Amino acid sequence: MANLKEIRTRITSVKSTKQITNAMKMVSASKLRKAQNAITQLRPYANKLNEILGRLSEVKGVSSDNIYAESRKEEKILLIAISSNRGLCGPFNANVVKKVFDLIENNYPEQNKKGNVAIYTIGSKSGQILTAKGHKVSGNYDTIYNEMSFINVSEIAEKFMYEFKEKTYDKILLIYNRFKNAAVQILTEEQFLPIKHETSANDNIDYIFEPTQDYIFETLIPDSLKTQLFTALTDSFAAEQGARMTAMHQATDNATEMIRSLTLKYNKARQAAITKEILEITAGAEALKG
Repeated sequence: MANLKEIRTRITSVKSTKQITNAMKMVSASKLRKAQNAITQLRPYANKLNEILGRLSEVKGVSSDNIYAESRKEEKILLIAISSNRGLCGPFNANVVKKVFDLIENNYPEQNKKGNVAIYTIGSKSGQILTAKGHKVSGNYDTIYNEMSFINVSEIAEKFMYEFKEKTYDKILLIYNRFKNAAVQILTEEQFLPIKHETSANDNIDYIFEPTQDYIFETLIPDSLKTQLFTALTDSFAAEQGARMTAMHQATDNATEMIRSLTLKYNKARQAAITKEILEITAGAEALKG
C-alpha cells in the first residue's frame, strides 16, 4: 500500500506541473501574437531603409566618406549576445552562447589570445552561462526588456556606434535568434559595424538629392544602425516567446503521457494489492476449514 501512496503522490505532483506548463504555454502564446505582429510590421521598414542605402551606395561609395563604413584590420572584436532574461525556452539561450564560443574559437582565436575579444550581453541568461563557463562579460543591457522601445534601444546603439568611431572595436557582431515561426528560430550572426550594403551592378543611376547627398548619408546611416539593433531585439523577443511556447507545449504533452503511464501503473498495483488480499483471505478461510 505504501507503493500505491507513492504513485498517487507522483500523479498529483505531475498534474500540478502540467497545470503550470500549460499556463506558461498560454501566456507565451499571447505574448507571441503581439511580438509577431511587431516584427512583421518592422521588417518591411528595415528592409526598405537598407535598400535605399544600397541604392545610394551605387552612386556614392559609402566607405569613402562615412566613419561607420570604415574597413579596418580586425584586431578588436565585440560580440553582442542577445538572449532572454528567463529560461524554460528550450535551447534558445544555449544556442546563442554556443555560437559565441564557435566564433571565438574558429573566427577570432588570435584576437582572443591577445584579450581583444569582448562580449556584451542583452538578456541575462547568456551572461549567466558565459560567466559559469569562465568567460568575462564586459557589459550587459539586460534591463532593456523591461521597457523596450526604439528610443531606449537607440541609446544602446549610439554607445556601440561611439565605441566603433573611437576605435575601441574594429568590428561588432550581433548574435541572436531570428523569428521564423512559433516552432522555428534561426540562429543568426549579423555584422553591425562596419556597415555593409550590397549593391547591384547598375552604373546608369542618376539621382537628384535634396537637401544634399552627404546630409542624407549622415542621417540615414545612424538611423539604419539603430533600426538594425531594434529589429534584432524585436526578432529575438518574438523567437523567445515561440521557443517557450513550444517548450511548454512539449512539457505539457510529456506530463500528460506521464500521468497516463502512472495511472496505468497505479491501477495495476492496486489490482495486484486487491488480488493479494483476496488470496490471503481465501488461504485463511481454507486454513480454518482444515
